[in-house]
Amino acid sequence: MEEAKEIVSASAVRAAHEVRVVVGRLRRRFRETYDTEGLTPSQTSVLSRLDKEGPASASALAAAERVRPQSMAATLAVVEERGLIQRRPDPGDGRRQLVSVSEAGRAFLEDKRRAGEEWLARALQEHYTEEERRTVLEALALLDRLTRS
Repeated sequence: MEEAKEIVSASAVRAAHEVRVVVGRLRRRFRETYDTEGLTPSQTSVLSRLDKEGPASASALAAAERVRPQSMAATLAVVEERGLIQRRPDPGDGRRQLVSVSEAGRAFLEDKRRAGEEWLARALQEHYTEEERRTVLEALALLDRLTRS
């Protein structure tokens, strides 16, 4: 016997679409608010991944970012040249190197995040009333619940 599929309401479908669209727009606006110092999105992504997940080998980064090892090597060369990462021998395998974010890389990421938050805070202050900002916070609490389910 086939299991009955749960019907998804039109409002749930519309909400899913609108959340996806708005989150995409917000991500683009955040990217526009900071100077990436000439880094490509893939270079910035690798730097952010290392910051969030900790040191990794080049091959592990290539797999996580879904790129060829040669592409990752080129990406790492650029961010290393700018002093945003550092390499050290892997304590578990001396033939490999682990890549991690340098202090300059951490400062770069923090500046980037701060610029985005400052832009958003100013925009919320200028374009929304106090009541509307409370509504935004309530909606975000509901969306956060999705991430925990």
